[in-house]
Amino acid sequence: MKKLIAAALLVVVGVFAVPAAANAAGYVPTSNISVSGAAAPGGTVVTGFAAGSFTPSETVSFSVTGSGLATLSAATATASITKQADASGATALNVKLPAGATGSYSVTATGQTSGNVATAAITVAPVDAAAAGGSTVADPTGALAFTGSNGSMLMIWAAAGAVMLGIALMLVLTLVRRQRANA
Repeated sequence: MKKLIAAALLVVVGVFAVPAAANAAGYVPTSNISVSGAAAPGGTVVTGFAAGSFTPSETVSFSVTGSGLATLSAATATASITKQADASGATALNVKLPAGATGSYSVTATGQTSGNVATAAITVAPVDAAAAGGSTVADPTGALAFTGSNGSMLMIWAAAGAVMLGIALMLVLTLVRRQRANA
């Protein structure tokens, strides 16, 4: 019986410890991140990180990955730059896309003091869709299909926890049944 209680306790600790470790990384919520501007070849996109994203006056390191080399703020053609957040912890970055830009670009901002990490995605419209006024045959409005989820992380973790507790309960019941059968 002691082994059974120890196993159930480990399951419960695992359910609550894993989410705490994942949340300790210091990720900036997506609601603090904004992307605006012309996400087209040769266009300039502004990625903004709202107040509280970083600590006040913190040095923030930015990097951009994607196909082709983007120009950041007024710097020469580079893929990384450091800037200072303002007194509220907000900052912004201008990303000038190359003339032949295609696909997706990822802007990652990392606070040098807080360790907070924010990621913004820039998707460049294909040249043929842009030439057609942003519309495609599949979607005449030019809007991208929604492929994500609106469910909160709390609900996902709660569901995972319920599944883990159900598995633990089934394990306990099986062991008790075997123990009674052997007695």
